[in-house]
Amino acid sequence: MISIPLTYFLAAGAALFGLGLYGALRRTNIITVLMCIELMLNAVNINFITFSRYITSTGSQVTGQVFSVFIMAVGAAEVAVGLAIILAWVRRRQQVNINEINNLRG
Repeated sequence: MISIPLTYFLAAGAALFGLGLYGALRRTNIITVLMCIELMLNAVNINFITFSRYITSTGSQVTGQVFSVFIMAVGAAEVAVGLAIILAWVRRRQQVNINEINNLRG
């Protein structure tokens, strides 16, 4: 069985997190920002599962996988709430540009 080094997974997770962070800070479209946040959450999932696999010698503990499931549930809730807010905003103002959104009054 071929064993892939820990640093490869950590580098992939760090690269995905960096791409997501760059996109979340530089983009002006709200939908794109939500996708970048999801990319950052998936990078964290990769790191949790990697550490769970490499820290335990037998691989019988599933703490990293459990944290990843919780992160996916939080990500799904974030997307549902975020898209509902975005949909309400677009129906009212016909724009999805973050720079144009300066108030959230009803």
